[in-house]
Amino acid sequence: MKPITDYTLPSSLSGLASSMLASGGFGAKHLGQAVQTLEAMNKDKQCTRILSFPADVCSTGFRGVLAEYVRKGLCDAIITTCGTLDHDLARGWGGDYMHGAFGMDDAALHRKKVYRLGNVLIPQAHYGGVLEKRMRPILSRLEKQKRDWSPHELCAAFGKEATKDRHSILAAAAKRRVPVFVPGITDGAFGSILLFNSGIRLDVLGDERKLADLIFDSKRLGALMLGGGISKHHTIWWAQFKGGLDYAVYVTTASQYDGSLSGARLEEAVSWGKVKEKAKYVTVDGDATIVVPLILGALYERLGGKRG
Repeated sequence: MKPITDYTLPSSLSGLASSMLASGGFGAKHLGQAVQTLEAMNKDKQCTRILSFPADVCSTGFRGVLAEYVRKGLCDAIITTCGTLDHDLARGWGGDYMHGAFGMDDAALHRKKVYRLGNVLIPQAHYGGVLEKRMRPILSRLEKQKRDWSPHELCAAFGKEATKDRHSILAAAAKRRVPVFVPGITDGAFGSILLFNSGIRLDVLGDERKLADLIFDSKRLGALMLGGGISKHHTIWWAQFKGGLDYAVYVTTASQYDGSLSGARLEEAVSWGKVKEKAKYVTVDGDATIVVPLILGALYERLGGKRG
C-alpha cells in the first residue's frame, strides 16, 4: 500500500496528471493511470496502436482533438462508426452544426427540420443534403476506377477529398496512411448514399483481412477506446486473436450493471482474453469530451517529439 498525497494545482498538465495519480482517488487516480498507460504504449516502439470511438463526439469541436491525435502519428489504425464519416465529411464540406441544449422542444425542432444530437443542433440541409451533393461526383469517379471497394479504401479515398480541412479525421488518417475501419458502414448516411447513388460493391471482408494482417503482424497491441458499441467491441474482439491488448485505456460514461459492452470494465475483457492478464490497463469513468483533452494534453507534454 502507498499513502495518498495531497496536492495543489501544478503548472503543467503532465504535473497535474502525476498529482492526480498520487492523490489516491477517485476518478482522478484513473485519469493519472490513463496518461501513464498511454505514455508507456507510445514509448513502446513495437506496439501497434488502435484508436476507437463512436460518431457522436465528431459532431462537437472535440473532432479536432481526434484529428490532432492522428496527425501526431499516435495511432496505427482507427475503428469507428458510420456516423463518424457522416459528421466528419458534412462538417468539412461546409455543414454548420450549432449550439443547442439537452432540454429543447424536439417536436418543434422536427418541424424546423433540425436534428438534435445531445446539445448539438444539426440542420437537415447541413447533413444529408451536403453529403449527397458532394459524394455523388466522387462516387462516380471511384466507380469508374473499380466496382469493389473495401470500406477502409473508401475512407482513404474520401479522406483525400477532405485534405483542406485541418480538423478532418479522415483527412489526417489519409495523410498518415492510417487505415480507418468502419465495421457498421451501412449504419448511417454514408452507407445509404452508397446504396442509392452508386454501383459500388462493398467488400466488407476485405476490411477484416486488412485488420487481421495488422493484428497478426503486430508484436504488441495497445488501444485508446472512447465510448462503447461496435467500435470498442471490434477493437477488443480482434485483440483476442493475438492474446489480448498489452495496453488499454477505456473512457466511458456507461454503467456495467446492465451487462452492456459499453459499460463493461476492462477487467471483464480480461476474462475473455481480449486484454492480457498482465496488461497495463485502466477504465476512466467520464465524458470523453471533458477527460480526454486533459489526458492527451499531459501525454503530449511527456512524449514531446519522441513518437510519430
